[in-house]
Amino acid sequence: MTATPRQNLGKWGESLAADYLAQRGYILVERNARTPYGELDLVMRQGEGLVFVEVKTRASRAYGLPEESITPRKQGHLLNAARAYLQNHAELSGDWRVDVIAIRRIHGFPAEVVHFENVLH
Repeated sequence: MTATPRQNLGKWGESLAADYLAQRGYILVERNARTPYGELDLVMRQGEGLVFVEVKTRASRAYGLPEESITPRKQGHLLNAARAYLQNHAELSGDWRVDVIAIRRIHGFPAEVVHFENVLH
């Protein structure tokens, strides 16, 4: 099955985000981890803690900024997905948080990566 342009953009954004975080000392634990509450784009380790990363990529401003798509409902899904992941991976217990990486890819300009840390309190 062929990926759609939107899926290709999403995969590209996830790869860019993983590279961005790796350059800052994060270690990739898992990519596209499935849970009963949805998929976690990136599971990263930073020091002793885990970071669940939601990646949002936009190729235009037609639908607003990428980070604006993290609605309260989506936040609830992210929180439940992170908790479910931790229940199934007891060996990864410890501190954790949820981050968002917003990527803006406007044609003709370098991609802009914005990292929002600890978005769920």
